[in-house]
Amino acid sequence: MRTINVTDITLKKLSEDRAISLLFREKSKIASCADILGASAIELPAVKNLREDTIIYKTIAQNVQNAILSIPVGFEKEGVADAWECMKEAEQPRLQVELPVSTLQMEYTYHVKQAVMLEKIAELTKEAKTYCNDVEFSALDATRADAEFLILAAKEAEANGATLVTVCDNAGQSTPEEIAALVATVKEAVNIPVYVQVSDRINLGVACAFAAITSGADGIKCAMAGKEILLTGEFSDAMRACSSRLDAKIELDATKIHASIDDMLANIHHENYENEAIVTDKKKILLDSDSTVAQVSQAAVVLGYELSDSDIGNVYKALMQVCEKKGAVGAKEFEALIASSAMQAPSTYHFETYTTTSSNAASSMSQVTLKANGELMCGVANGDGPIDSAFRAIEQCIGHHYELDDFQVQSVTEGKEALGSALVRLRNNGKLYSGNGTSTDIVAASIRAYINALNKIVFEEA
Repeated sequence: MRTINVTDITLKKLSEDRAISLLFREKSKIASCADILGASAIELPAVKNLREDTIIYKTIAQNVQNAILSIPVGFEKEGVADAWECMKEAEQPRLQVELPVSTLQMEYTYHVKQAVMLEKIAELTKEAKTYCNDVEFSALDATRADAEFLILAAKEAEANGATLVTVCDNAGQSTPEEIAALVATVKEAVNIPVYVQVSDRINLGVACAFAAITSGADGIKCAMAGKEILLTGEFSDAMRACSSRLDAKIELDATKIHASIDDMLANIHHENYENEAIVTDKKKILLDSDSTVAQVSQAAVVLGYELSDSDIGNVYKALMQVCEKKGAVGAKEFEALIASSAMQAPSTYHFETYTTTSSNAASSMSQVTLKANGELMCGVANGDGPIDSAFRAIEQCIGHHYELDDFQVQSVTEGKEALGSALVRLRNNGKLYSGNGTSTDIVAASIRAYINALNKIVFEEA
């Protein structure tokens, strides 16, 4: 049974779809999600602001541990160096030469003829090869290209060092039979792997992907979110059902794909990106006094928690008490109940004191003192604000970094001396641990919430 590589193009697709750019943390979250789910490669958008994108992409490169990280090089040789500057610290970097092969796109977008485009393909591929061993040629608008020229372009890329070629259906009007014929033609012409990026504009994305696989495609490109694109969740579900008939498989983690994608989408600013096709299950969580234990358990799974039977029982009891006074709770309130009721672990680490300095002219510095097994430990760190620096100081104390999955703050009471409540979610080995803390000092509340979640991790590991 063949293994079909799955390339995640979510970051690139959302950057194209959105009028407003993704935030730094959103880009990092999307890349990490794709890496955890088992994507063989992750594509980044082309470099627009070299200074800013270099910082962002280098950070993503440090966090992506398993997947290849790919980035387009642009239309000029200078762009190859810029792209490599962003990618050179990745575990598995790939440079991508993306050029159109249809007459329509070549002449109206780039204002060049076929002969000049072949020269450009050769030039950029050869230049990219001097920086990186892994170079992809992506044939844009391949479904509307002249078949003979498409073959010439693919062969030219291979001759100059390309390690794989991708055919793209940018028009989004191809039938499965047409995609199958296109893949078969390119596969026969080259000796390198052939990937396919299909469209779902006419709701044939999965069918076209299956047709490509049947014709010998080595990889499929899809996105966790986006418009008119083959969606990762739908493709994974279809492959799980039809894998044996296709004599092919993918290595995405099908068991947690939908929950992980929903969690990732929930962290994207929906006020900036409205996609009617994306409605996360989190929005549907509304629990009241009539809710059953099974419904409470399912809501916890939607939020990403794996709770024991006893924890589910404790959360259910807490929910019933709240519903007597409040009527019903939504996702955020339910998550606060999980943080306060589930897995009440012994306090390995005790919060003692903290000191912080903060200014709009300089980074914040915090000193945090913890006690563990009767011994005091102190950490000092800089950060972007007092809470960030306090969390980094805690990491110094314990000598370990945990992924901060979510952080929320809200007031519990009113007035100048209001009691603040903080919720922290830490991720360890793919599992979520939440902690909460309350105080009239919001920094102290945040530290207590972090320590609460940390103690749960330590307890379970022990």
